[in-house]
Amino acid sequence: MPSSGRAGLPVRPSEMTGREDSRYQLAPRAKLPLPRLAEMKRNGERIVMVTAYDAPGARFAEDAGVDVVLVGDTAAMVVLGHEGTTVPVTMEEMLFLTRTVARAARRPVVIGDMPFGSYQVSDEAAVENAIRFVKEAGADAVKLEGAGPSLSRVRAIVAAGIPVMGHVGLTPQSATMLGGFKTQGKTAPAAAQLVEDALALEQAGCFAVVLEAVPSPVAAEITRRLSVPTIGIGAGPDCNGQVLVYHDLLGLSEGHLPRFVKRYANLSREIRDALDAYTHDVRTGAFPEEQHTYEMPAEELEEFEKTIRNPSASRASDQATKRSSSPTKT
Repeated sequence: MPSSGRAGLPVRPSEMTGREDSRYQLAPRAKLPLPRLAEMKRNGERIVMVTAYDAPGARFAEDAGVDVVLVGDTAAMVVLGHEGTTVPVTMEEMLFLTRTVARAARRPVVIGDMPFGSYQVSDEAAVENAIRFVKEAGADAVKLEGAGPSLSRVRAIVAAGIPVMGHVGLTPQSATMLGGFKTQGKTAPAAAQLVEDALALEQAGCFAVVLEAVPSPVAAEITRRLSVPTIGIGAGPDCNGQVLVYHDLLGLSEGHLPRFVKRYANLSREIRDALDAYTHDVRTGAFPEEQHTYEMPAEELEEFEKTIRNPSASRASDQATKRSSSPTKT
């Protein structure tokens, strides 16, 4: 039976040798119930959300105790190589990525981000694609952007029994209409509209609302008015939770980053250094060393060398062995 750490949770081997650090404590395996997020808002507990796009990322998020994993359409930029837009990512690509994350993230709520074109056409198409996220990819919920026309989509998807997370403020799928990747709600009328949009999403049935690139006072007012949690990304400290893109917070993204990103590591530099060292070692013959190779028993090596020197004798020997080992026919 595995050892137990604080609060009876299983611990990593490093803890069993005296390492006392809650960061290395394994998260519980039971799925976090969706109503627990609303309870966290009522209790003043902060909700942690991060994006992930593959099984390793999902496992890291789980081990860190993350509450919600969003398989974001940001995959278009950080995984699939599209520059400056999330629009090109397809349903099939999003289903594939969500499926890999859902396999590995056992406790966090896994949310599939509905890509551009998957819900804009009609309520019926939105429901069909949301069902695919749940049935084919194993998502616990879906997220879609905007209010207005999206409200009927939310109502239809929720009526089909699928939880929906809303998203207002900077909505990357419609960034062109918004004038680019810019802060939203900076004027009084625009801020008031964001409040109304968020309230409308809650009324339509959303269990949470993402607020992106929204002035902090506006986000605070929305958070105060909603009974469902708000998840901020560039929306200040008063939201009920925060989300960042996996590649941004780990320093895997390069070039200009939004102001709201905080880097917790610089893995791109470490990866480049590691690949440079590997390239050098291969080209100079420093890798592989003896410790990276496999041996064989001396008698087998001797027999192998005999076989190579006299292959015909070896074939005759093999045939004789096969005849002697064949069962006698009746």
